[in-house]
Order: sequence, then C-alpha cells, then structure tokens
Amino acid sequence: MSRNKAPNPAHFRPLLRPSPPYIEHMDSPAPQLLSRASTALALTLLSALAAAQGGAQGVSHGASQGAAPGAPAAVGLQAQVEGLLHQQPLPQGSDAAARNRTPWRVEVALGQLDPRLKLAPCDKVKAYVPDGTALWGRARVGLRCEQGPVRWNVYWPVTVKVWGQALVAAVPLRPGNIVNQADVVLAEVDLAASGSPALVQANEIVGRTVVKAVSAGQSLRQDDVKSRRWFAAGDPVRLTVRGPGFQVGSEAVALGHGDEGRCTRVRTEAGRVLCAQPVGDRLVEVTL
Repeated sequence: MSRNKAPNPAHFRPLLRPSPPYIEHMDSPAPQLLSRASTALALTLLSALAAAQGGAQGVSHGASQGAAPGAPAAVGLQAQVEGLLHQQPLPQGSDAAARNRTPWRVEVALGQLDPRLKLAPCDKVKAYVPDGTALWGRARVGLRCEQGPVRWNVYWPVTVKVWGQALVAAVPLRPGNIVNQADVVLAEVDLAASGSPALVQANEIVGRTVVKAVSAGQSLRQDDVKSRRWFAAGDPVRLTVRGPGFQVGSEAVALGHGDEGRCTRVRTEAGRVLCAQPVGDRLVEVTL
C-alpha cells in the first residue's frame, strides 16, 4: 500500500508545438529514369485518374447523380435545346406585315435550369417542344431522359422575341379616351411581349375607346381598347373558311354576339355549328 501512495512519474513528456519548417533554397532534383515496372504502374494510375475525372464531370447528356447540373452537363443540355430550336420554323410575318414590307425579326434567348435541380446520369436525352406550346414569348423546351437508370423530364425556359411594325401610343392615353389618328404611330415592337395581339393598322383602333392606361411609346394591344361588336345573336353572317391553298364562303346564322377577339358559335346552312372569329360587319372566319 505504501508503494501505491508514492508519487507517480509522468507517463508522457509535454508536447511541444514544432515550428514550421523553413526552406531557404532547394535544388530541382535531377530527372531519374523509372524502371519498366514503375513505368507501367504510373501509366495505370494516370489512366485510372483520368477515368475518375471524366466520370465526375459527367457526360454531355446529363448531370451526375446527387449534384446540380454543372458546367459540362448544362452545356450539353443547352446544346440540345439550341439544336432543336434551330430546326423549328420561325414565326412568319402576317399579311399586313408583308404588305408593309416589314419582315419580322426573331430573337431567341435561353434561360437557365434551376441550379438546385439534381439529375441522374443519362445515356440518351431527347429535346422536344411540348404539345400545345407555341414558340412565342415565354415558352419552354422539354428535355427527357430516354436511356438511363432513372427516367426524368425537365423543362428549359426560353423567350422568343418577335420584332415587327405595330402601332404605339404617340401620347399618353387614359381610360375613356377616344383614339384619334394623331394618337398613334408605327414603330418596331416585340409582338410576342404580351398574350394580347398587337394592333398593326390604324383602322383597328381609331374611333375606339381606351379601357387601359397606355404610356407614350407603349405598344397598343387588343386588350387596351374596347372590343367592337360586329353583329348580334340571330343575325345572318357571311362565313369564310380558309385553309392551305383554298378559301370557301357560305352563309350562316350567329348563335351569339359577335364581339371582336372572341370565338362566336355560328350555324351553317347544312346545320353544322362552328366556332368562328368575328372579323367585320357580319363577317366571320374559320381557319383550318
């Protein structure tokens, strides 16, 4: 017991923080030739390192699992979107634009995928335009993984700007104002900037009542003025059916009021009911 009460010596020496090494000068080592076995091992390690780096970066068709699409993957997906857009027909000028000899100028700007998006690796990605999507204004292009461990589908946002001649307000217009000829001028505007069609001819707006405030220089849209009623329900109307390379006219009876910009149901002489667009005084059109 007496030996247990004796002071115990320290088991470890105090740790001293070593000072950082200081190298004043070091000569470059002379190159040495590797043996055949060492050379083979070095080549094997280099090949494995290159393969690992290639797998980490991902292929051009998708992002690696559990990671947001980085630069290599995003570039590959963007290239597919651009390739699809180049194959799509560009918006064409209307008949009025053709008469005025002012062809439309189309600009396409690509957005970006959500950086938080995580995509699994994919061997085959297909770009497509979703059904019912018009490449006009704000739109989107689909990207679908067709061959891979996980099937995914994402949408790449795009903006299609269509520049053409249309009417703009020469002076500020307030609700209730009657538009005069001097109140509007022609200028180049983005026709696809709004879902409401741009007005391109003065007879489409002169004499009509403004329902929304319009600043000077702002494009005039169909929703900015009060709709015209071309006929009432029960009135006889002239129906024109247009299609690729043909045009057919017949008589019909309106089943509803013919308000500009709204589809109106009409009954033909054969008893068929169609949805037609009012385009003038007791005039409707159907485009196939």
